[in-house]
Amino acid sequence: MASKFGRALVVAGVALALIGSPAHAVDDVKASANVKHVANVPKQAPFKGAEAYNSDLAFQGNYAYQGNYQGFTVYNIKNPAKPEVVSRVSCLGAQNDISVQGDLLFLSVDETLSGDSCKARSASPDKKSSWEGIRIFDISDKSHPKYVKSVRTACGSHTHTLVPAKSKSSVYLYVSSYGPESSFPGCKPPHDKITIVKVPLKKPKAAKVVATPVLFPDGGNESAALLAPTSGCHDITVFPQKDLAAGACMGDGVLMDISDREAPKVTHTVTDDNFAFWHSATFNNTGTKVVFTDELGGGMMATCDKSFKPQLGADAIYDIEAGELVKKAYFKIPRRQSKNENCVAHNGSLIPVKGKDIMVQAWYQGGVSIFDFTDSDKPKEIGYFDRGAFKPVDVAGSWSAYYYNGHIYSSDIQRGLDVLRITDKRTAPAAKVRQKSLNAQTQYAY
Repeated sequence: MASKFGRALVVAGVALALIGSPAHAVDDVKASANVKHVANVPKQAPFKGAEAYNSDLAFQGNYAYQGNYQGFTVYNIKNPAKPEVVSRVSCLGAQNDISVQGDLLFLSVDETLSGDSCKARSASPDKKSSWEGIRIFDISDKSHPKYVKSVRTACGSHTHTLVPAKSKSSVYLYVSSYGPESSFPGCKPPHDKITIVKVPLKKPKAAKVVATPVLFPDGGNESAALLAPTSGCHDITVFPQKDLAAGACMGDGVLMDISDREAPKVTHTVTDDNFAFWHSATFNNTGTKVVFTDELGGGMMATCDKSFKPQLGADAIYDIEAGELVKKAYFKIPRRQSKNENCVAHNGSLIPVKGKDIMVQAWYQGGVSIFDFTDSDKPKEIGYFDRGAFKPVDVAGSWSAYYYNGHIYSSDIQRGLDVLRITDKRTAPAAKVRQKSLNAQTQYAY
């Protein structure tokens, strides 16, 4: 999500209205004939309240990990039709973007708090003592995760990307953050950089910031009509086998060389007249394409109704040709949503079908979409799952939708964890692919 919930959004100086009252029943579920709703685990205490927003997902073995603005949940998904809650950890901090590696779990905190403990509460960003950044947990015992370490990062950590070190003894976290203000001691402009945290896997308490590379020495793109000004990045996806990364950096989409993990270098930059907020990036399986998302309205607007053009709040598909990004087409869900449903392109992952480029993606209250972009010029939806408008009114819907070992898992902001299955000859080969783990922003060829 591009911005903190509850704040008015402004793009190019124009205030954007938030969604109004819902028009459809909560259980008004629609899906394509090839998609089946297998299971739902509703939100439960201590994450039952409307303000306890579910966020991103990560996977490892038979476990799924779901971030929440008030902590995280561990599920046993050995039987995808009956996911079981193993533990819930209360630990306030928006967005609690999540990843896992071995016995370690990482959370991003993009909210100034009174301290780094899980008992901390919201604090003013104007105070030097306020904290935000990365939290690290030991998850060797899934039923009792233990808080290990925190690392303060400039402007907090809206998202982070797990990057394997060339030596297997450590991992790096590329921390994306933004929103500098001259009055914020921990987040002063210019903020045209990311923060890199190095974590020794056997000594996580030694985790520390090792670099803060400036990606945009010229300040980045701040002139296009719709764009939010570049100040750092919102999200970065890496393709370690190619030493390649794609960054969605608010006003810019970028390619990076990450052969030196502590000194990533921007190699190509693009912008788009129809994009308002470059939000996330997904490579295809060969690292020759990138799907960038535009989170117009920060996830709180109904950009899928008839008043918005199909190239707004959409995906843009780029081929990588001679090291440069070349735009081919836009993709947006073909179903019109109501003006009461927040809907825009959000987080997704590839469905592992060799020789094909097929992606599953969350669209908030636009639901979950599966689309084929093998032909970069003609992306086409091949399946979907779409709930009715959430009631009472709030920001709701699918935050992330990822394919993992035969099923699609959707983190619904208000309704918990959904499990879906697609049965289609175009995706059938994926059922044979078994992954040991999945952090969606760390892509490996299958």
